[in-house]
Amino acid sequence: MIVPLDPTDDATAEAVRRIALQSYAVEAELIGSTGMPGLHESVDDIRRLPLRWLGGYVDGELVAFVGYSKVDGVLDIDRLCVAPSHFRLGFARRLVEQVLAEGGPAIVSTGAANAPAIALYEGLGFRLVDTVVVEGGLRIAQFGHPGSI
Repeated sequence: MIVPLDPTDDATAEAVRRIALQSYAVEAELIGSTGMPGLHESVDDIRRLPLRWLGGYVDGELVAFVGYSKVDGVLDIDRLCVAPSHFRLGFARRLVEQVLAEGGPAIVSTGAANAPAIALYEGLGFRLVDTVVVEGGLRIAQFGHPGSI
């Protein structure tokens, strides 16, 4: 079940942080860097993010989430995390599809070596726009989507 999340709720914010730490730890292994902000955010940091949140639940437990914004008509998927115990069950796809259903173009970035994320985004119609190198030499792949699915 996919539902809106309220990060001001203590249990929700803690669950988001727990899943982020688990998910980003796997990504850090894939891309060879621990530089992504989600690995270093506190619950208060999460609460302050100017994002809309959707979560995927199984048996009342949050197992996946997406945080995104819409600025000037462009959907910006800021973070997408799935608990490793629920990888490859379609949660990430359903969450991104729900975001894209709002309509309009969309953007997302991921580590350029994160093959599973790249396959997901390309499978949903995103196309590589650019690859940039950020602090620490980390290569980030930036993707764009032309409109709603």
